[in-house]
Amino acid sequence: MSSMLRGKSTGKPLTAAAHGTPAASKGARAATHAPAARYEQVKHHIRGIIESGARQAGERLPSELDLVATLGVSRMTVNRALRELAHEGLVTRVSGVGTFVAQARPQSTLLMIAHIGDEIRSRGHEYSYRTVLLQRETASVVVSNALGLAPGASVFHVICVHRENGLPVQLEDRYVNPAIAPNFLQQDFSAIRPSEYLYETVPAHDVEHIVDAGLPTHAEAELLDIRAEEPCLTLVRRTWTSGVAVTFARFVHPGSRYRLGCRFSPDTSQRQG
Repeated sequence: MSSMLRGKSTGKPLTAAAHGTPAASKGARAATHAPAARYEQVKHHIRGIIESGARQAGERLPSELDLVATLGVSRMTVNRALRELAHEGLVTRVSGVGTFVAQARPQSTLLMIAHIGDEIRSRGHEYSYRTVLLQRETASVVVSNALGLAPGASVFHVICVHRENGLPVQLEDRYVNPAIAPNFLQQDFSAIRPSEYLYETVPAHDVEHIVDAGLPTHAEAELLDIRAEEPCLTLVRRTWTSGVAVTFARFVHPGSRYRLGCRFSPDTSQRQG
């Protein structure tokens, strides 16, 4: 039997007592099991806090220093335990702020254009966003090809960070065709989101979605407040109106905070696969 934490709510240091097994016959020696690794015991302690309901989703957990003092382990041990729990999706670590009980990962649809702010508010959570960049620039080869523009053409570029209960859940990196939305840069995006403005002024007749998974760039990790090793889900979207490309956008989501999915009615005339 693996050793368990003592005094989960009393604050006593971790102990690991070996338990003997009954002798199978006279003279048999009691068998013992090695105690669980210290960081595993810390993980068990934190899971107990969460599963008992002592901390709800979004609430701050005890700090690393508090756990060190309470459990009598090293800070390195606590850090490893928290790092693994974050990787498992049980907690969320915000640099310089603390560790929080993770929210249930929201799910976004793939088959329609969903506004992130509406999704978040529909869950009863607080939505906020910040515009990081808004400018006219020369399109790269990738962007000009995606929008069907000549090499070196001018495009509008906007980057926004969308937050749920203060936690970044989506990085929007969008390029806009100036010929289709000439007044884009003149908008007050503190009052209306770029996606809302485009939705209201330029109807999307065709939409392309491509989903990919991978690691964020250094800049993306910094804006999303995640580790560079945190896997991300990326949705690449292109939209057209009357056959002309309007936008080319990348939506990067921390894998531990977001998921993508859909439900739809298939065309039964097509083969199943």
